[in-house]
Amino acid sequence: MARFNVRKAGWPFPAPGVLLGMCLFLLPTSGASQTVQVKTVPVAAGDQFLLFPSSNLAMGGVSLALPDTLGDPFVNPATGGRITEGFFFGSPTFYHISNGNGSGRTLPIGTLFTSQEWFGGGAVSLQEVEGSRRNQWFARPWGWDMAQPQVLSEGSARNLYAFGILGHRFPDHGLSIGLSGSWADLGAIDGVDLLYAMSEEIQQSGHLSDLRLGILKEWDGDRSLELLLLRTRLRMKHEVTYLDLVWEPILPDTFPQPQWRTREEDNFDYTDTWGAHLEYRRPLRPEGWTIGWSLTGNWKDHPKIPNYEIQNIPRDPGNTWAYALGVGLAKVEGPTRFAVDVVLEPIRSETWADAAGDTTAVNGEVIPAGQKTVENDFRFTNAQVKAGGSWDYKKVTFRGGLHVRSISYDLDQFNRVESAKRNQTESWMEWAPSLGASLHLGEATVHYAVRFTTGTGRPGTEWGGARAEALDLASDFILAPSGPLTLQDARVTTHQLSVVVPIR
Repeated sequence: MARFNVRKAGWPFPAPGVLLGMCLFLLPTSGASQTVQVKTVPVAAGDQFLLFPSSNLAMGGVSLALPDTLGDPFVNPATGGRITEGFFFGSPTFYHISNGNGSGRTLPIGTLFTSQEWFGGGAVSLQEVEGSRRNQWFARPWGWDMAQPQVLSEGSARNLYAFGILGHRFPDHGLSIGLSGSWADLGAIDGVDLLYAMSEEIQQSGHLSDLRLGILKEWDGDRSLELLLLRTRLRMKHEVTYLDLVWEPILPDTFPQPQWRTREEDNFDYTDTWGAHLEYRRPLRPEGWTIGWSLTGNWKDHPKIPNYEIQNIPRDPGNTWAYALGVGLAKVEGPTRFAVDVVLEPIRSETWADAAGDTTAVNGEVIPAGQKTVENDFRFTNAQVKAGGSWDYKKVTFRGGLHVRSISYDLDQFNRVESAKRNQTESWMEWAPSLGASLHLGEATVHYAVRFTTGTGRPGTEWGGARAEALDLASDFILAPSGPLTLQDARVTTHQLSVVVPIR
């Protein structure tokens, strides 16, 4: 299993626990909402899971009323039935998080083929992820200098991804059925090192699997209905090493002296997701207008939650119900295209801590082992707006867009041990403008897209200052903060260059 080490050069004392946390990661796509992202902290996330080419990535990721002719088969395998000719692709992607908070490089290559009734293909991706590199600002006392050369394995990690798709058309019925599967051997998930910001060393290992079944029904008049069922499974292990400062005598009967002691923890991050997505698209009058609707539901089970240093209770289970209702509108006229999507996301999540043994509360109540000691109830009302346009000029297509995400939630926390209740409300907005162009060269097409994400960063809390940072978009972060959130801004810049060669 691949591993990832990151040595920290920050404050060496153990951080005070301030959040109940868990972190789960799904394979995100360029513009789809088949999985609903859950975040309670504005983490800056790299595009680690942006693996496949997309026509609409530079248009803000619109998808509901304007199909992504290049990227849709990687989201819903049944839409591979729309492929009229096969193609080979390479789609190198680079991202960088400002202020030394990490970067990544990915090289995906793959192919899709098609015949009269069958379609399918596959892809593999090799990826290097670099952890955060922060400036040396603190040296341990008593002559221990932390500015040491970094071992290669401690600064970067390798991830390997595999993808396969197979489907069948029923032309007489306008029906296509497809099945796809993904597997990722993960030596690192971007940003996890900053969830243990006060650690001395972190080693990650694990895997992620994703299985999807899609059905596409098309009628005359460009009407279509898509159905997708998915199952995602994450299994990660974090081996974390801390250095604790203790006072103890060097020799018997001598005055206590400061000493460093190594403390190791094994944390597990397990998440299982089941999802369903329904999408309908049809033309409108006047001619050239199209409307699309979507309904998405996810259920997420979290049997193991990592014991991040920014929390003060042990890792224990949780579950999430997440929904998304979207509507999109698109206009195509001659060489120009414009589309906008609006998505509302009501989400309900519960996490809790279980008593390791019989625990006596402050009011004298005995909480039996295995019963809940702390309960967190999150209620989200999130929203997304995606808008973008394109213009064809001779052999070049220019694209631009904007993706805006608004996140707002209320947290109700009940601590049975302390017999205390509290409520916290948080909200913020994330902005992601994008630009791109496609060059049509006859036997090949070159797509380029760049995206900038702002409004996120390295969050912490006003009480204690613990820091956290993590993964993409497509990723979930459910942390129950014990104080008002703070934010050190960071910008994520992502470049994707895709070369698509048709197979005739």
